Amino acid sequence: MPKMDMYVIAQPCIDVKDTACVDVCPVDCIHPTDGEDVPQLYIDPDECIMCGACEPECPVEAIFVVEDIPEEWAHFEKINADYFLNKE
Repeated sequence: MPKMDMYVIAQPCIDVKDTACVDVCPVDCIHPTDGEDVPQLYIDPDECIMCGACEPECPVEAIFVVEDIPEEWAHFEKINADYFLNKE
């Protein structure tokens, strides 16, 4: 089960995958960085230190603290968690 205090990347990132957020992340918790064909970027909840550096850098405003995800994108919490569960 994902942590409640975590960042999630939602719908606006799909097929955009701008890596400005990756460039500012001090712990490299945003994946994939390259080579993997997925529709969006994902934030690893186990690696994220909740510094907030990524959120203002996202040009499409796709990054949210889980409690602040707009209702229509709430399912992205599970999508993000499933990405990392399936990688194990």
